[in-house]
Amino acid sequence: MPQQRDALTELVKAHVGRGRRMSTREFAVAAVDPQSGWAPSKSLVAKIIAGQGYDVTPHLVSAVAAGLGLDREIVAAAAHLQVIGYTDAELSGGAPAQLIRVIGAEEAPADKALEIAERWQHEA
Repeated sequence: MPQQRDALTELVKAHVGRGRRMSTREFAVAAVDPQSGWAPSKSLVAKIIAGQGYDVTPHLVSAVAAGLGLDREIVAAAAHLQVIGYTDAELSGGAPAQLIRVIGAEEAPADKALEIAERWQHEA
């Protein structure tokens, strides 16, 4: 059974907003898709932080990666987890497992990924 979580929202909320690493305004300036030049508006960033509905697009994924200084693959894994979900096996390696460490338990060894995913399932 696929596991889902609002991972892209959580990823942005962990770094952007009052009392975080960067303000909404700073993030909106830094979050620019390097290929297209597209950037989310401050109001879209505010919607993401507030956990309101928004469309996940390839441009948004690239812009968030640039804004947070993360590999696009990790941000794409967050988008995938939020929109589609992952099976337990998919969460055990690669970008999905790195994502789990970034938003769930930084510095956790890779074998902890399944434990974190199970905890998320129980919380959902």
